[in-house]
Amino acid sequence: MDFALTPELLSLRRRAREVAAEGVARFGRHNDSWINGYSKDFARVMANEGWIGMGWPTEYGGRARPAIERLIVAEEMISAGAPVAAMWFADRQMGPTLIAYGTERQKAEFLPRMLSGESTWCIGMSEPDAGSDLASIATRAVRQGDHFVIDGQKIWTSFGHVADYCYLICRTGDEGPPHRGVSEIIVAMDTPGIEVRPITDMIGNRHFCEIYFTGVRVPAANLVGVEGDAFKQTMVQLAHERGGIDRLASNRALFLQAQSAANRSDPLVRQEIARLETEYRVGRLLVYREALGQAPAGFSAATKAFCTEHEQRVARFAAASLGPATMLDDQWTRGICYASSYTIAGGTSNIMRNILGERVLGLPREPR
Repeated sequence: MDFALTPELLSLRRRAREVAAEGVARFGRHNDSWINGYSKDFARVMANEGWIGMGWPTEYGGRARPAIERLIVAEEMISAGAPVAAMWFADRQMGPTLIAYGTERQKAEFLPRMLSGESTWCIGMSEPDAGSDLASIATRAVRQGDHFVIDGQKIWTSFGHVADYCYLICRTGDEGPPHRGVSEIIVAMDTPGIEVRPITDMIGNRHFCEIYFTGVRVPAANLVGVEGDAFKQTMVQLAHERGGIDRLASNRALFLQAQSAANRSDPLVRQEIARLETEYRVGRLLVYREALGQAPAGFSAATKAFCTEHEQRVARFAAASLGPATMLDDQWTRGICYASSYTIAGGTSNIMRNILGERVLGLPREPR
């Protein structure tokens, strides 16, 4: 079977590689750049290239390009460490969600600024007592006339301190099983009653945030989809989040640097390099299958588990190859130390295996 890219796709890859290199030269290189590399200026560069909303329908300002094209551009950006974070959530999740479930007014109001790279979005999912179990969320939105009044707390909300909007997963009802009564509401982050507290992680990043909502009044027109029946929408979002190239290529630049420092005269080192490169290519095929719609429903859980565990093996290889030099280069140190987060963010590997067993393989649940 021939997996070679067409001449047009190879040309796109070359252009993306050039833009990524220019972005790194101007704005710096970032490990896990889709979440650590925040630059509104580079978001505008991406917009000018037509690389935001590449697969969105043309009637909503997109380019209706095949999913493989967005994947190629994203792989080059993240592999190089170009700072795509300011537009990433909007392009990856929020835009497609609004196109699928939003009203025409919502699409007209929010999609243009996403496409231009002007608006940054955060996603209010996890809570202190509801991390991987989103059906247990307690943040509540109560309908009062033409508004919802929101009270509650979110945590691990990336870009909460710089976002223009929060795509909030909250509870609007309690009838039926836990996944019933869940709704999705767009919240402008400058609305009174919102308090954002950045969380500093072990390497000094501050993109994670706690967000407190106290009597926050939001127009009812900002409800996305059907009130109380948005859990399936959230699951679709998570499939976008878990099966993308960002879960594979985040420390690709670190791997390439480590190769240059590795002792290739050692056959065991050569074997490890070959193993990691093979894993990367397998992971890329899994991501391609997700992007092309060829994977079974729910299989993004397996893709995420495989790819993020590969990234951790890359970090261990880099630490062994670079040795004491990691203490002298801040990017290497940060990249290696940050790797522990790969199998946690977006759902732990244990949760991914549970999803794979129950929803894809149909295995029985353990009796309680």
